[in-house]
Amino acid sequence: MQIFLARNNVQAGPYTLDQLNIMLTSGEVVLDDLIWHEGLDQWQRVGNLTNNQTYYRPAPIVTADNNDSIINNVTIFPEDSASSTGQDDKAVSLDRLYGKPERPAENAKNSKVDMTTNRQYTPNSNVSLNKSGAKKISDNDKVVGDVVLAPIMSRVLATALNGLLYVLAIFPLVMALTKMDVDYTKFQNIQDMDAAYQYSMTLMESIPSSTLMMSQVMVFGLFALQLVFITLRGQSLGKLITGIRVVDQTTHRLPSFTKLIGMRTLLLFIIYNLLFSFTSFLGFVVIIVHYYMASKSPENIGWHDKLAKTLVVKADSSQLVKKPKVK
Repeated sequence: MQIFLARNNVQAGPYTLDQLNIMLTSGEVVLDDLIWHEGLDQWQRVGNLTNNQTYYRPAPIVTADNNDSIINNVTIFPEDSASSTGQDDKAVSLDRLYGKPERPAENAKNSKVDMTTNRQYTPNSNVSLNKSGAKKISDNDKVVGDVVLAPIMSRVLATALNGLLYVLAIFPLVMALTKMDVDYTKFQNIQDMDAAYQYSMTLMESIPSSTLMMSQVMVFGLFALQLVFITLRGQSLGKLITGIRVVDQTTHRLPSFTKLIGMRTLLLFIIYNLLFSFTSFLGFVVIIVHYYMASKSPENIGWHDKLAKTLVVKADSSQLVKKPKVK
């Protein structure tokens, strides 16, 4: 069975019954969309056929008797009959049926019937029913269900952008430190962290209070902004710029607050803070390991994603829609 769908005068398809039910479950197809397939005499609302459920079980298609066929009510043209085409006597082209100019048969062989205009068209496999517009998928994209996985390089770029934003936030502090004679060996002795802390406090006291306050305001402002976007959209500022988002591995929607903020944000912030406190080299190694694991995984899953049971995907507005609870 080939199923065609339409929304806002935009037609998509054909789809199989299994594809339709998957899109209904995921919310990509909604009950107010229009549907047509063989056996229906006109476009109908999806919800009318599914009894407003997110699963479609079509009734068996019954072939009408000759006496009941609507083709009995149209003119039979000699050139459309079995004597000239080798087909059933009642086979009439749609162009002829609707009084439109005939097109060469070779152009119609590879086309599908457009039920909205009674013309023929070649379906576009990249048409999406999302109101945000068509979502184009390239040959290199990895698709899992109804989401497109974010490329590894997009994720690396997002991380780099977040790091750059942090550097910009502490830039006044960095400039002040460059003007001071800092003994960096104090921070290299892991065995004596207390001495390193005391030395850092001494440095902070030597920095002008206005510079210190400006840097603190910028850092806290950046963190607050990041938390707002992560909570509401599943995107850090770096991911927002690169057009990718964190979603739940199961629902492909925004993860729970615990996963999104607790596991993927605060816990990772603490882990990387500790790693970079010991040595910057160790922190970068762990980041590289994460992206190496993701590049070898079929679903681009690194250890961050395993920990929080999330995926990083190309951002799409449908991912922000909460799935209705089953009553």
